Amino acid sequence: MTTPAFLSLFYAALEILGGVGFLVKDFFHEGLRGKIETHLLIEQIYQIGSRSFPLIALTAVCEGMVMTLQFGFSLSKFGGQPYIPKIVSLSILREMGPVFTSLMIAARVGAGIASEVGSMVVTQQVDAMRALGTSPIKKIVVPRVLATTITLPILASLANVIGILGAIVIGKSELRLDSGFFIQKVLSTIVLSDFYSGIGKTVVFGILISFVACYYGLNVKEGAKEVGISTTKAVVTTSILILIGDFFLTKLFWIIEHAF
Repeated sequence: MTTPAFLSLFYAALEILGGVGFLVKDFFHEGLRGKIETHLLIEQIYQIGSRSFPLIALTAVCEGMVMTLQFGFSLSKFGGQPYIPKIVSLSILREMGPVFTSLMIAARVGAGIASEVGSMVVTQQVDAMRALGTSPIKKIVVPRVLATTITLPILASLANVIGILGAIVIGKSELRLDSGFFIQKVLSTIVLSDFYSGIGKTVVFGILISFVACYYGLNVKEGAKEVGISTTKAVVTTSILILIGDFFLTKLFWIIEHAF
């Protein structure tokens, strides 16, 4: 990468960071003052949670089945099949379940928020709110941020269960592992810290997805074409942030677990 290109990327990153930072400031300054629009929050929880569940369930069950097959074929060469339940369950709870769920939500919900908010900006609905003395932050940003932050950990928890169930099915049908043995090994391996570390990541990812998507939506400048571009940028940015953030959060939870 040439120096001008690197500088351009660096300045773009700083611009996004600053814009999201100001949006977070407005969120706490305007959005959380007074009564929260409960009906808007419930509507967003339904849109984000219930309507995303089929996609998350399909992703989770495929993830569990594929991981079991891959580990099964690899470990069978060394007689390590009894360790498959432990490896798969830990991988799902700590990494694959939360990260895959967050990426799916970033693709579906992040794109939806950016395009919806961007369309409201283009059609001057946001300007109309300001003209009527209503805060767009309170009406638009707060329900989406809270709903994403609430629903993503719940979806990730369900994805963990579904992924492990998919692993059990493939373990029995393809690897000839007894279901009772598989379940016993899973329950004897995982502890609460494994669950908390994965779900803790999704809280941060939910905040990142919602704020970045709202930022790109609110900063659409002109026309439907700009809405599409902002939507693409929102999905790409949130996906990159999830992957980068996963490393630092994994390191953070590792330090916390070993400190106590």
